[in-house]
Amino acid sequence: MKVSVLIAAAGKGERACQGQNKLFTKMGAYTVLHQTVGAFYSHERIDEIAVAVNPAEKEKVNEILQGIRESFHRSIPLFIVEGGETRTQTVKNGLAALHGDIVMIHDGARPFVSENLISRCILQTERVGSALPAIPPTDTIWGSSPTGISPLNRNSLLAVQTPQCFLLNDIRNAYACVGAESYTDDAAVYCKFFNTPHLIKGEEDNKKLTYPQDFCFAQNGRVGVGYDTHRLVENRKLILGGVEIPHTKGLLGHSDADVLCHAIMDALLSAAALPDIGHLFPDTDPKYEGADSAKLLSEVVRLVEEQGYRAVNVSAVICAQKPKLAPYLDKIIHNLANLIHISTNQVGITCTTTEGLGFIGREEGIACHASVLLART
Repeated sequence: MKVSVLIAAAGKGERACQGQNKLFTKMGAYTVLHQTVGAFYSHERIDEIAVAVNPAEKEKVNEILQGIRESFHRSIPLFIVEGGETRTQTVKNGLAALHGDIVMIHDGARPFVSENLISRCILQTERVGSALPAIPPTDTIWGSSPTGISPLNRNSLLAVQTPQCFLLNDIRNAYACVGAESYTDDAAVYCKFFNTPHLIKGEEDNKKLTYPQDFCFAQNGRVGVGYDTHRLVENRKLILGGVEIPHTKGLLGHSDADVLCHAIMDALLSAAALPDIGHLFPDTDPKYEGADSAKLLSEVVRLVEEQGYRAVNVSAVICAQKPKLAPYLDKIIHNLANLIHISTNQVGITCTTTEGLGFIGREEGIACHASVLLART
């Protein structure tokens, strides 16, 4: 089945307070709209993409679309349609311009949609005719009425996302019944005039950029990298991520020589443009002799947070021929998550050998590479 995509991008986005259409805000090198459209343009199942825009912004959007064409090694129809006065009219206009069997309707301000979610929506629509991604709310939700307010049963509520996926003729027929009414999403139209859509699990990261704080990550995200290595010697404890690992050797250093904590510390400091651990905790200072690197990591986290940043995620690879570290990874990850003030699913630790090559392969030492992503608090 051929798959069309309709990107709803005709709104003003005034609540975002960006001084322009929020879709033109830069996320690193590219605009929000570039990231959103690019997520679909690069997907092998997509056959055409229409972007519904405000007629006054056609020229700007055309520039962005040309940049997308030049960024990917694909060539599929990518074109503009004019939006209407409301989102409902915008989508109705866009649907008339499409040619596929399936249509995915997506908010222009959801740039973090994943390849996996796109694929799952297409597959479910091929099977049962529709796919509505949704996630349970994490907040307690209250409802209001003229008589007052009261809490709602969170277990029966869902936060609906896009892309919302339908058989093209079905959703077209539903929109033909709308008249002058206005709807905030396409599933509501489908549900009222055609059928109940089929739910699919959404993704926490698939957020819609709506308010100024939603753009903090996009505009102020910072990446840092760190590296450390220490020699393996007898009569020393092997400490990694603040966890003692049973082994015949340990790492030699002025402190406890925890290469994992050291690499993560330097990655954090690098991302925040702060001095490295050699400057902050010099090996010439007696007070750091035998120091617990987990406590030093806590101090680094404090310094980073003082600069107005928080960790979004931490990733590291430990290079060691021996010992086997897999049995201790869960404990290491939990320990690091607590130290860095993030959840365990924001900590990724992998382990590798060097197949017997080099000083690591000869079991003379252990090395660690780490990277972190920071966002403004």
